[in-house]
Amino acid sequence: MGNGSNSFKSEGGFASPPCMAAEVDPGYFDPLAVDPEQARDVARWRTAERKRLREARRTLSSPRRKATGEALMTGLERLFAANSAGAGDGIVAFYWPIKDEPDLRSLMTEMQASGRRIALPLVETRAAPLVFRLWTPETRMERGHWNIPVPPRDAPEVMPDVVLAPLMGWDSEGYRLGYGGGYFDRTLAALSPRPFSIGVGLAAAQLPTIYPQSHDIPMDVILTERGIEVGG
Repeated sequence: MGNGSNSFKSEGGFASPPCMAAEVDPGYFDPLAVDPEQARDVARWRTAERKRLREARRTLSSPRRKATGEALMTGLERLFAANSAGAGDGIVAFYWPIKDEPDLRSLMTEMQASGRRIALPLVETRAAPLVFRLWTPETRMERGHWNIPVPPRDAPEVMPDVVLAPLMGWDSEGYRLGYGGGYFDRTLAALSPRPFSIGVGLAAAQLPTIYPQSHDIPMDVILTERGIEVGG
């Protein structure tokens, strides 16, 4: 991916800002040099942006919502086909759609039928990394935290090779604005080797920056209905 590599290999780490960038560009933002007051300002800004972006997503018409989901699934199929040598038979972690997120469940079913192992994330302990359990179309789902459907406790727990993360917003550096719980960032930071991460969301949700903080981890790829926006 990126850099001419033909494999789902996570770049890992954080973006490294060039020296003197703030002097060259007054709008430059260094995520590792944030004072507490600025961090609070960023948190308030993110809360407002989440509300705005979620409302915009909620008002999408059903035909537009369906077309967006289909375009995203087509983009994912192309991404996986282009990197099949590196992906091998690795486990892909999808997400169960909530809060008007793009619905990718038909692709989950297709990939599982073709022999790919599919997993879903769940919160086992709050403020801890996510846990991933295998899923099939026959899995009898149960309600997890926040009533999100998850595989039951007897489903095998696995380590995914590729993780799909729904986006509330995103920027050109690959940073993802989520719901504010920090679960995906916490999970990516904890897993070793780090899975290849694909942020999935709407093109209209692009932001100039999310004002990344030291705990934010950029996605390896950002995919919208237009195609690959970052990475790839």
